[in-house]
Parts: sequence; C-alpha cells; structure tokens
Amino acid sequence: MVEKQYVIDDLSAQEPWRIFKIIAEFVDGFETLADIQPAVTVFGSARVQEDDPVYKVGRQVGLLLAEAGFSVITGGGPGTMEAANRGAAEAGGKSVGLRIQLPQEQAANPYAKITVDFRYFFIRKVMFVKYAVAYVILPGGFGTMDELFEALTLIQTMRIKPFPVVLLDKAYWKDLVSWIRKTMHGKYGAIGPRDLEILQVFDDPEEAVALIKRIVIV
Repeated sequence: MVEKQYVIDDLSAQEPWRIFKIIAEFVDGFETLADIQPAVTVFGSARVQEDDPVYKVGRQVGLLLAEAGFSVITGGGPGTMEAANRGAAEAGGKSVGLRIQLPQEQAANPYAKITVDFRYFFIRKVMFVKYAVAYVILPGGFGTMDELFEALTLIQTMRIKPFPVVLLDKAYWKDLVSWIRKTMHGKYGAIGPRDLEILQVFDDPEEAVALIKRIVIV
C-alpha cells in the first residue's frame, strides 16, 4: 500500500514539469510552420500501398494542391500521407509532415521536406487545424475519423473559422454520409441542416481542389 502511494505521489510531482515539455512542443511547431500558409491538411490511411488506387488519388491531390499554391500537410507517415507529400514535393510545393511518436513507430516518408515530431497527440492536432485552410480526407481508419469529426465539431461550434472539409472516394464514404443525413440529422435531429453543409464529397481530385480554390483565396 505504501509503495503504491509512493508511485502516485511520484507521478504527481512530475506533472508540473510536463507543462514545459508541452510548451516546448508548441514553440517548435509554431516556429517550424510559420511560413507554410496557406496550407491544406490531407488525411488518410497509413496502410495504403503504392499500387492502391487510393495512393494514386492522394498523390494527385498533393500535386494539384501544390500547383494551386497550397502547402500540403500530412501526418508524415506512410500510405496516403506519403502519397500526398510525394505529389506536393513533385510539384515543387511545400510538403509538410507532422509526425507522432507511437509505441509501434511508423516509418517517416521521404517526401515530407518540412517535419515536426510530436509526443503529444493534442498538440499535433492543433497544428493540423491551425495552419489549414481546408481538410481533404481520403479513406482511412480510426485516426482519420477522429480528425474528421474533430474538424466538424470545431466548425459547428464556431471554435474555428469555417473551412472546406472534403471527403474523397464516394464509395468509401457513402454509408457514413447517409447515416449522418438520415439518422443523425433526419431521425434524431442531433445536428442541424447547416451542419450537413460542412461536408463535401467527391470522386475527382480536380473537383475537390477546384472547390477549395473557389472558397479560399491564395
């Protein structure tokens, strides 16, 4: 019992010092990313392989965004993140990777030319949204969904300035979008009609980038 109490007290004593680590990560992020705006953040699965059609779409998105004058931000890992960074780098744009330290470390992709490493997820998420004028979201897993719904929540609650949230690949997203419209909004009224307007869904990367260009002046 005494030993357990000692461990708890020991951890509590360390908490104030953690604040300095958090501040340091924020400062590092702000300094490194100061000159990347306007930027678009691209999300998607880390498990996508180079021969996957989704990888090709991600690469095209990165290229088109860079050609339109946007920096491209990703999580800096493999899969869709690599694809978007690759497209941006090939177009001569600013290709940014915001990496996170994980127990099972993801390999950094070689196409993110501006990188920041984070220990804390919440700081990394602040950077994703702080420097973005739009989100482009390709098929992905829990992490992708987390970023999607956080953006929707921040826009809905007016905690950030509204920006385009674009989903690519209608086949992948159709069931989720249908549930949001028919169940979340239609059956339960858990969101309002204006909330439905935040999401835009496309198959064609050119259409997605064209929408962002119409809304965001570079």
